[in-house]
Amino acid sequence: MAVLQDPLGIIDRAVAVPRDIVPLLELCDGTRDVSTLSTALELRTGFKVSPDYIRRMLNELDEALLLENERFTRAYRDTVDTFRAAPYRLSSLAGAVYPADPEGLERTFKGYFDSVSPEVEDIPEVGRIRGLVSPHIDYARGAAIYARVWRQAAAAVREVDMAVILGTNHQNCRNLITLTRQNYFTPWGILPTAVDVVDELAASLGEEVFAEELHHRPEHSIEIVAVWLHYLVKDRACMLVPVLCGSFQRFIEGAERPDESREIELLVNTVRKAAEGRRTLIVAAGDLAHVGPAFGDSYPIGPAEKAGMSAADAEMMDAVSKGDAGGLFALVKQEGDRRRICGLPPIYLALRILGETTGRVAGYAQCPADQQETSFVSICGMVLS
Repeated sequence: MAVLQDPLGIIDRAVAVPRDIVPLLELCDGTRDVSTLSTALELRTGFKVSPDYIRRMLNELDEALLLENERFTRAYRDTVDTFRAAPYRLSSLAGAVYPADPEGLERTFKGYFDSVSPEVEDIPEVGRIRGLVSPHIDYARGAAIYARVWRQAAAAVREVDMAVILGTNHQNCRNLITLTRQNYFTPWGILPTAVDVVDELAASLGEEVFAEELHHRPEHSIEIVAVWLHYLVKDRACMLVPVLCGSFQRFIEGAERPDESREIELLVNTVRKAAEGRRTLIVAAGDLAHVGPAFGDSYPIGPAEKAGMSAADAEMMDAVSKGDAGGLFALVKQEGDRRRICGLPPIYLALRILGETTGRVAGYAQCPADQQETSFVSICGMVLS
C-alpha cells in the first residue's frame, strides 16, 4: 500500500492505495478521462483495472481533498481564512513534544537549564550577543544542546525587543520566504507578531510571501524555538517576526548563488532596517545533517561514517563562527547536499542579516533517527555576536 495524506492537515483523513495502482497516480495529471486512465495504466504496467474501479478511487481521493480541483481550492481558502481570523496560531506540539500546561512546562525547562553545568559555559558579553543558531529537533533528543545555547544567551534574550526567528520550511514549497501576520501561542500565552515588520517585508518582497502562509500552521521549526524564547522573556514585551525559509535546492543544483538573489537581498536589507533602534535577536532554527536509511540512504551509519559526519559538520560550524555565509553555502553545494542540511537556509540568512559576526559553538550532538541507531540527525547550538 501507499498511504496518502495531507501534511497541511486540511482534512484529517488518509487514503490507502494498493501497490499495483500506485502508477495510476502519476497519470492523474488532469489530461486524461477515466477510460483513458484505464488504458494508459494497462499499457504502462500490464495491469488491467476497470473504469468503474478508477472512478471509485478518484471519488475517494476527491473526498479526501487529494485532487487539485475546485473542491480542494475552496477547502484550502476556507482553512487559510480560518487560520488568519484566529487570535493566534495554535501550538502544534504542546502535549506531545512538551507539556501543554504552563506549570509543567516551567518545571521541564528549569530541569533542562539545571542540567547544564555552569563551569563548562563560556558566556559572551550580553551586549554583544546578536543571534543564535538553535536546533529545531524534538526536546527529547536535543534538550542538552537547546539548554546550552539558550542558557548562554539567556541574559541577552531577556533584554530583546524583537526576535526574528528564521525556521526551516519542511513542507514542499515554491517560495523561498513565507510570512504570516498571525501571532504565535505557547502555554505561557501569546508572542505577538511584529505586524509592522511583516508588512514592510511584504511591501519589499511582494504579497507572494503569503501564498503559502498555511505552512506556518503545522510547521514545527519556529514553534519549538519560540517556546525557548518565551521561557526567557515571559511577560516582558517582545515582538516576534516568524519567517519560514524554503529550500536552497535551486542554488545547489543551478548556477545562481544565493548572494545573487534579489529576494534574499530585499529580505536582508528590510530586516536590518526594521532592527534599527530595537534590540533585536536573529535566531536560525535549523538542524544540520540527516543521514542513514531513515532518510533514504542505502547504507547504515556506523562509527566511521559518524566520524566523517562530525568532521564535515565541524567545517560548516567553522564557517558559521567566522560569519561566512558564502563559505557555508559553498560547503553544502560542494557535496551536493547529500547529507541533507535542512538548516542551511535559515543559518545562511541569519548570517547575511547579521553581517560581520563571529560565533562560538555552545554544543553539538548526533541524535539517533531510528530504533536501530543506523540513522542520525546532527544538531548544534551557536551564539553569534
